[in-house]
Amino acid sequence: MIHDEKKEPVQQPADVDEFDSDGYSSAEILNALKNEDNQHEIQLRTMSWQKGAWLLCGEQVCLAIMSQSWSLSVLGWVPGIITMLLSGILFWITSTTMHKFIMKHPQIQNICDFGYYAFGKSRIAYAFAGFMLMANNILLIGFHILTGAKILNTLSDHSLCTVVFSVICTIMGVVLSVPRTLHHVSFMSMFSSACMAIAILLFLIFAGIETAPLYGYNGNYPTDGPVRTYAFPLPGTTWVNCMNAVLNITFLWVPQILFPSFIAEMERPQDFPKALAVLTGISVILFIVPPAIGFRYLGQYATAPAFGSLGTVAYKKASFGFVIAPTLIIAVIYANVSAKFVFGHLMGRSRHAHSNTVIGWGVWLGLMAAIWILGFIFSEVIPSMGDFLSLLGAAFDSFFGFIFFAVAYWQLYKGKLFAGAGRSIMTVIHVFIMACGLFLLGPGLYAAVEAIIADYAGSVSPAFSCANLAL
Repeated sequence: MIHDEKKEPVQQPADVDEFDSDGYSSAEILNALKNEDNQHEIQLRTMSWQKGAWLLCGEQVCLAIMSQSWSLSVLGWVPGIITMLLSGILFWITSTTMHKFIMKHPQIQNICDFGYYAFGKSRIAYAFAGFMLMANNILLIGFHILTGAKILNTLSDHSLCTVVFSVICTIMGVVLSVPRTLHHVSFMSMFSSACMAIAILLFLIFAGIETAPLYGYNGNYPTDGPVRTYAFPLPGTTWVNCMNAVLNITFLWVPQILFPSFIAEMERPQDFPKALAVLTGISVILFIVPPAIGFRYLGQYATAPAFGSLGTVAYKKASFGFVIAPTLIIAVIYANVSAKFVFGHLMGRSRHAHSNTVIGWGVWLGLMAAIWILGFIFSEVIPSMGDFLSLLGAAFDSFFGFIFFAVAYWQLYKGKLFAGAGRSIMTVIHVFIMACGLFLLGPGLYAAVEAIIADYAGSVSPAFSCANLAL
C-alpha cells in the first residue's frame, strides 16, 4: 500500500499522473485503490461482476431496442442485419480494448480519465471528454424525461398537461437518484431489465396477433399498401434517412461512455470481461431478434418506437406502460455517473467525498436536482429530441464508440502493432474502427444536421407545450 498522500488516487488527472509516474505495477495500484476505498465510510468499489452485468444490462436493455424495426424498414433486411451484426462485433472488440487499457491504468475512474491517458496524458482531451460526458448524459436524461411524459400521456389518454407529466418524471428521477453507489443502482437495473423484457415480449405477441398495424410514417394502414418486407432500401429512400437509420443502430450499441465508471466501482475490475460477455450475449439476441420480428409484422409501417404502430389501444398501453421503469432507471444511471464526475471535483480529498456528512449529502442531492432540472429544460425546449439524439449519436458515438478505443489500442501496442498474425489482424481491425469513427463524425454528423434543418423547416413544437405526446 502507498502511504504518501500525494500519491493516492483522486479524480484530478494531475494527481493520478503523480501516482502513475513512480513505477508502480497495475496490481499495486489496484490494491492501493481498494485499500483506500475500504477505509471510507461510503465504499464505492463493492460491485461484483454479477451486479456489474445487471448494471450493464439495465443500461443497455432500453427503449432504443424498439426503434430498430424502423431502422430495418429504412435499410431493408440485408444492410440492416449486416449493420447490426457489425456493430455488435465492433462493440465487443472496442469494449475489450477499453478494459485492457484500464487494466494498464487502473486509476481511471471515468471516460475523462480514459481520454486523458489515451491521448498521452492530455488535459485538453480530459476537458473535452468531460464536456462531452456531461452534454451526452444531461441530454439523454432530457430524452428519458420526455419519453416518460409520453408514456404517461399514452396510459392516461392525456389527462394532464405534458409539462406536468415531465415534472412528475423529473421528481421521480431525483428521488431514485439518491443512492451514491452504482452497487445500489444495480438492484434497480434488475427490475428495469425485467420490465423492458416484458414490454418487448408483449409487443411481439400483440404485433403477431393483430391483423394489421395502425399506421406508419407514410400514412395509416393500408395507405402505403399491404405490409411487406424487403432486402434493400425501397426506391426513393434518401441517403440522409439511411444514415440516420445507421446512427439509430450504432447509438444502441455504443454505451462505452459509462463503462470506465462502472469498472471503477467493481470489487475486481479484472472480472469485467465476464459481465461484458453476459451483456453481449443478451444484446445480440435482444437487439436483433425482436426488431426483426417487429419488421416482419409491421414492414414499411414500422415507427420508432414500434409500439406506436400497434392498432389496438389496449395492446399499446399494456406493452408501452412497462417501459416507464427502464426509462427512469436508465436516466438514473446517467445521472449517477454525471454527478460523480462533478462531485469528485467539488469535494476533492475532503472527508465529505466519502463520508455520511451533511455537506457531502447536501452537495450530492443538490447536484442531482441540478442535473435533472437541466434535463427537464432540454426535454421541453428542443423541438425534436429524436433528431438531436441522431446529432449526439454522430458526435459522441464517433469518439466514445470508436476513435477513443482505436487510439487506446495504439497506445497499448505501439512499437509492436504487427508482431505476429493475430496482432496484425487486430491492428487492421482497429484501423477500420478509427475509419468508422471518422465516418460517423463526418458524413454521419452531416446527415444528422440535415435532419434537424428539415425539422425546423416544418412545424416546430413550442417550448413547454401541453400538446398530447401519446403514441
